[in-house]
Amino acid sequence: MPTPTSDFLAIMTERGFVHQCSDPNGLDNLAKQKRIVAYVGYDCTAPSLHIGHLLSIMMLSWLQRTGAGKPIALMGGGTTRVGDPSGKDETRQLRTIEEIDGNKDALKGVFAKFLKFGSGGGDAVMVDNAEWLAPLNYIEFLRDVGRHFSVNRMLTMDSAKLRLDREQELSFIEFNYMLLQAYDYVELARRYGCNLQMGGSDQWGNIVTGIDLGRRMGLKEQLYALTCPLLTTASGAKMGKTAAGAVWLNDTQLSAYDYWQFWRNTEDADVVRFLKLFTLLPLDEIDRLGRLSGNEINDAKKVLATEATALVHDRAKADAAAETARMTFEHGGLAADLPTIEIAKSELESGLGVLSAFVKAGLVASNSEARRQVQGGGLKVNDKTVSDDKASLTVADAEDSGVIKLSLGKKRHVLVKPV
Repeated sequence: MPTPTSDFLAIMTERGFVHQCSDPNGLDNLAKQKRIVAYVGYDCTAPSLHIGHLLSIMMLSWLQRTGAGKPIALMGGGTTRVGDPSGKDETRQLRTIEEIDGNKDALKGVFAKFLKFGSGGGDAVMVDNAEWLAPLNYIEFLRDVGRHFSVNRMLTMDSAKLRLDREQELSFIEFNYMLLQAYDYVELARRYGCNLQMGGSDQWGNIVTGIDLGRRMGLKEQLYALTCPLLTTASGAKMGKTAAGAVWLNDTQLSAYDYWQFWRNTEDADVVRFLKLFTLLPLDEIDRLGRLSGNEINDAKKVLATEATALVHDRAKADAAAETARMTFEHGGLAADLPTIEIAKSELESGLGVLSAFVKAGLVASNSEARRQVQGGGLKVNDKTVSDDKASLTVADAEDSGVIKLSLGKKRHVLVKPV
């Protein structure tokens, strides 16, 4: 990619957001003219977004921060009814319209933390594609839109090809997804002057199909594509997965403290890369942190954890999480701000299996995972290593402090409060 001259593409490039761009020079000129109207689509498959969505949200945020144009957060109220096959080995579970609408409402709060919404030229807008997809007449859609698609070409797209190469089922409803996503781009161009779609690298085929559809349907202005890499950690693990599941952005799914801990546990080799992608720190400060070595790299990890958490959960919660960690790890204390779950006293009086307790606390995904952790000495109750996977927790375990402290390794803790 040529060296950008606009602030937006310079930041995208320097901080590692760019994987592919359909026309770097054209998009760079558009950014300098502050004429970009860019969208990213988010299907409503869960009540919270997760870290996998964070790169594209940051891209929208930087677009607005650099004054290069207007961000559009597209809610997939329509496309979620179909299900995106991209990167999936099996058909997504179809959700009811009530589930989709509930998830959509729950997702909206995340974007307000990254984008300024309003009616001004550079203010972000939130749109739902159900607005134009739900009323579609199928026969008219096939005649007006479907005729522009080649099945031969669609079968070469990764979202279809990977399934077929593995002899895995690709349903007809999923096969239609790329038509709907392409049509989204055309409708947004018509309604809002949208000229850029951004997303993960797995969306490249769908995005350029939208560009081609716009040309075939007579759009006059050029459309652009910009994708970010799909991240893995330095060790090759999928970014944003833990033993207990996805790293959610909504604090009802994952507490600010657990979110802070996720970033604190970053591998040494990933610290600089993640500081560039997931914080707003200046590059010279990131470069300084990147020169830390030995035990000092932990200071850089704490900065990463606090800055990343401040963006999603706010500064006060980030600082509180950092202080909780300091008290717990550096002073061996029992910080009141540790994540807490409540369990009925009656359940403890009859004895709660230690494996089940760790599953309830969200520290492990299953009893079998808890059992493996016991075998490796990874679980502790009240700072004492669990050696018997058939042990039980009782009310007596909470007598000293009123809570039972469950620990996975040295850095993840949950308090159990009898009620």
